[in-house]
Amino acid sequence: MAGAYVVRFVGGPLDGRVDSVSAPPDAPKPTLTHVHLHGGPKIVHHYDLQYAVEYGCEYRLRVED
Repeated sequence: MAGAYVVRFVGGPLDGRVDSVSAPPDAPKPTLTHVHLHGGPKIVHHYDLQYAVEYGCEYRLRVED
């Protein structure tokens, strides 16, 4: 896909995931929630939107204090 817009995930279970879309979203979501349900308790991770010049959108794992 030439000229694709890239959405990259940093940290947590989605670390290293890269999604390519044909165009940037009109209004990207400021936070994405990933829920892990595989064979145990529900684990929830939140990713916050940041802009990365070299990638486009980048969602970084929210670090809870």
